[in-house]
Amino acid sequence: MSTVVDILKRTESYFRDKGIPSPRLDAELILGHHLKLDRVGLYLQFDRSLNESELGPIREHVRQRATREPLAWVLGTKGFHDIELAVHRGVLVPRPDTETLVEAALALIPEDEALFIADICCGSGAVGLAIASARPLVKVFATDIDPIALRCTKENVKRLGLTGRVAVLRGSLLEPIPTERQIDILVANPPYVASAEIDGLEPEVATHEPRAALDGGADGLDIYRKLIPEAAKRATRAVLVEIGCTQAKAVSALMTEAGLHEIQSHPDLGGHDRVISGARLPEDRRPSEA
Repeated sequence: MSTVVDILKRTESYFRDKGIPSPRLDAELILGHHLKLDRVGLYLQFDRSLNESELGPIREHVRQRATREPLAWVLGTKGFHDIELAVHRGVLVPRPDTETLVEAALALIPEDEALFIADICCGSGAVGLAIASARPLVKVFATDIDPIALRCTKENVKRLGLTGRVAVLRGSLLEPIPTERQIDILVANPPYVASAEIDGLEPEVATHEPRAALDGGADGLDIYRKLIPEAAKRATRAVLVEIGCTQAKAVSALMTEAGLHEIQSHPDLGGHDRVISGARLPEDRRPSEA
């Protein structure tokens, strides 16, 4: 009979042969998911024998991951910031780098202030829901054009106990948010990969993840050109967007052109430009119109 350590070793070797970038970690996460153990728990139970009823579901998830299907899709969940999200097949998997966007936004939101946040291109809802979870007085408008993404966000709203504080709306960018509704801070993780670069990405992304959530046009900037001018008119305090690591200069220029001020770049943990923010000046600091 196979033990935990036997399965870990065989799965790690199999994943390595299939080109999985993190074979040991993925093997641990799959086994831990099915055995309801964290990674430490797995190591404490290395000699535990697994019966056939336990091995069957594990084998199926190993097979799926070996096709380079994203691990979050295989397991159905993904940890992000301080929350655990459901991640449906067909929805962009939240990345650790995107936590930079959450942290930059939280730095602008006092814990005792009730603000309205717009999370544009919300996908699984990761950014807006992480902000709402960390700031109990915040309310969020989450928008996306994709029905699968919206179903995923709605599920996450329920599982995180945020019903009543988050409105999930279908439509392009800010379009579904009524113009009379206040937006204090806008955050967005839009498609920003140049079209010609997508097929060269890891198979998890190029083959599986939704192209519409990745493809930013010829230079990756198509959505920014439309979103930033709209956002600068609606947000009363600030606009923050995730970017590709080579796009800081271009996106900063778009924010300046839209009338935003105090433009800043926020690096991710790898030191790469990952978020650009721009402030909306208070009324008494705005230049008078000629």
